[in-house]
Amino acid sequence: MLALVDCNACYASCEQIFRPDLRGKPIVVLSNNDGCIVTRNAQAKALGVPGLVPYFKIKPLLEHHQVHIFSSNYELYGDISARLMGLLATLGDRIEIYSIDEAFLELNGFSDVISHGQLIKKLAWQHQRMPVCVGIAETKTLAKLANHIAKKSNKLNGVCRVSNLHKWENVFKKIAVDKVWGVGSRLAKRLNLFKIYSVHDLKRQPPKRIRKEFGVTLERTVLELNEVPCFDLETQPQPKKEVFCSRSFSKKITSKQAIKESVAHYANRAAEKLRQQNGLTKRIYVTIQTSRYSDHPYSNSVTLPLPYPTNDSRIIISTATEASDSLFREGYGYARAGVGLLELTNSKYYQNDFFQSDSERSVKLMTMIDQMNKRYGHGSVFFARQGIKRGWSMARSFKSPAYTTRISDLPVVKI
Repeated sequence: MLALVDCNACYASCEQIFRPDLRGKPIVVLSNNDGCIVTRNAQAKALGVPGLVPYFKIKPLLEHHQVHIFSSNYELYGDISARLMGLLATLGDRIEIYSIDEAFLELNGFSDVISHGQLIKKLAWQHQRMPVCVGIAETKTLAKLANHIAKKSNKLNGVCRVSNLHKWENVFKKIAVDKVWGVGSRLAKRLNLFKIYSVHDLKRQPPKRIRKEFGVTLERTVLELNEVPCFDLETQPQPKKEVFCSRSFSKKITSKQAIKESVAHYANRAAEKLRQQNGLTKRIYVTIQTSRYSDHPYSNSVTLPLPYPTNDSRIIISTATEASDSLFREGYGYARAGVGLLELTNSKYYQNDFFQSDSERSVKLMTMIDQMNKRYGHGSVFFARQGIKRGWSMARSFKSPAYTTRISDLPVVKI
């Protein structure tokens, strides 16, 4: 038996933890550079606030309804998520952290899974002030579907168990097929051509026919909808095959120095992610580009090999900034840059080259930098090539304090 625990409007709920005065009030959270709305709580949705639309287009609507606006505070969200996942790990046999706001739990040792689901919901609120819904079923796909039903039904009090599937047929007929885990809007349109409109329609399809027309992944989804487990819990996250770090600038960049600083910054961030999965890279990809809507758009990229596999930020930054020199053209206002690390291998299985005399020193230095940034806060130690002022950094005009990761931002209680 599996349970999917999903936070309700996670980013907005994180903002309410240290602002209890905002509970029950409409909240939206914006994307990078305060571009689009990425999260709306239930109160904002009830006002007709759409999601994934540019902020400037609906700013008058938000002001009219006095909607509270926040920039994405990834430091806060990541820390709250880590605390919540640590709690959930104690409430099941095994856990798969699926995303920042979702986790699958194995509940084989619990006789009354609905009561346990209510306990999970209660403890998540009691310990982290995070509202969650819990979907329980025999397979991952059905657990995701049960969670969707739990969010939509007030009668279930946030916990839904899907079993005895014949009893759920009328419910499945009312749920669109694009609500099934792994079925996006494009795939749903293809399924519609085969007169498959609802969860019930997909569930009834012969698996072999689905495999022939749509592939093995959707065939497994159909099997899972019929309580045949096909997707196992992944208790250890799979290492990424590529690592990218790419951001839009808060303003247009025209100088080569600013471009080199931004590329160095993204290269270092990508190298940090690479070390987290004990990886090494053999090839670096660098890109810079103007806005696609500019009068004379310009975009260019280059991929460069490294002399040997590495995760040393110094080598990755040096290679990436040199690459940006060849990409830069005068007279353009650049809107975005990015760095990708390709052809990844695991450091455990790599044999050092005879001429890599500093490999041990490199490992010690990178380990020390990572440990210091973990202890004293991300970015406490950085490379000079990343720049000091960084006027191009991501704009977050409505960012809340780093309540849990910065001492100066700790809430003050006055008695």
